[in-house]
Amino acid sequence: MKIILGSQSPRRREIMDFFSLPFIQVASDFDEDSIPFEGNPAKHAMLLSQKKAETLSIRFPKDVILTADSVVFCKGKLYNKPRDEHEAAAFLTTFSGNWQSITTGVTVRRGPEVYTDFEETKLLFHTLTPDQINKFHTHCYFLDKAGGYAIEKSGNLIVSRMEGCYYNVMGLPINTVQKLLLKAGIDLWDFLKSLN
Repeated sequence: MKIILGSQSPRRREIMDFFSLPFIQVASDFDEDSIPFEGNPAKHAMLLSQKKAETLSIRFPKDVILTADSVVFCKGKLYNKPRDEHEAAAFLTTFSGNWQSITTGVTVRRGPEVYTDFEETKLLFHTLTPDQINKFHTHCYFLDKAGGYAIEKSGNLIVSRMEGCYYNVMGLPINTVQKLLLKAGIDLWDFLKSLN
């Protein structure tokens, strides 16, 4: 048995590597922009993760497929991956001093069985100066990230307060993944790695 991790994200791979569960990383070619946002971040994120898993199930009909999609929501608007540095800077300017939510939809698919859920984390950003935003984007790669930022490592500088799961902000909430994998007969407790 192996897991198909339907994502190219190095952060999701890093989180899955916390466990000894065998997996291979395969990108889904589902077009995320084909699904319009209708106002509910949780429903949108779950639908995207379901569509990614559905696309991969054609290639891997007998494997367990794990997909996820994270969306950033602030002031009534969804923020996807920025097109360029200017848009990324505009995103952080909007987030500066404000709360936002990061919602990750997670899907586990095993043959015809499909299990989906979501997790939400709220972040309060520090008030950021234009110089700080420029420094952040100079030192932290951002184009492949929803909202145009990463929280890990020095990315913590931009966040004043967090309510919810840190790993959700990274793109793969462990407890939600565990809950869904259990429904497919896989228990992450059986794949713990030594912390040493």
